[in-house]
Amino acid sequence: MSKFITLEGIEGVGKTSNLQFIENLLQEAGHSCVVTREPGGTELGEALRNILLHHQGEAMSADAELLMMFAARAEHLDKVILPALKAGKMVLCDRFTEATYAYQGCGRQLGEEKIAQLETWVQGDLRPNLTIVLDAPIDVGRSRAGRRSAPDRIEKEKDDFFQRVRDCYRQLAQRYPHRIALVDASLPLEQVQTQIKRVLLDYEIL
Repeated sequence: MSKFITLEGIEGVGKTSNLQFIENLLQEAGHSCVVTREPGGTELGEALRNILLHHQGEAMSADAELLMMFAARAEHLDKVILPALKAGKMVLCDRFTEATYAYQGCGRQLGEEKIAQLETWVQGDLRPNLTIVLDAPIDVGRSRAGRRSAPDRIEKEKDDFFQRVRDCYRQLAQRYPHRIALVDASLPLEQVQTQIKRVLLDYEIL
């Protein structure tokens, strides 16, 4: 049976390593799994990702950023996510619409209304079966991300931006506990992955 699983969190919380961990667990459980990311996942999506993360010209408006996110998402759903789910596969995605609520809705302070309208237009009633939010304090994420690579356009934002993003993720987990689970990502990796496995069992993914 197909399931749509997404992984969320601020920069530096360990999404990349834990995405691989989840994929391995799903494969060990006998599931066929498609792993993808947002923005991205398609030729158009990756081109938009490059603009969103590395644009160096005049300042990008928050509305333009939001609309590009959903343009990439519409293509991603059409070309990758919906076909995989229809084929009975597990879809594991690095970020989805919760990231838009967190980064554009709260970080950019656009609010929920515009995003909710676009979400309904682009996704219909599709929502992830499970979203795992890797949660850690801003200074922890900053420190880890700084050791990883040079910051992109969004990673250059100030701490108050990322505090709003983190707070939003936590609020979404409180609002939708039936499909969003919070994991303490400030702990050592082994303990984080123990939590993740427990979440996958609790939500009957494994």
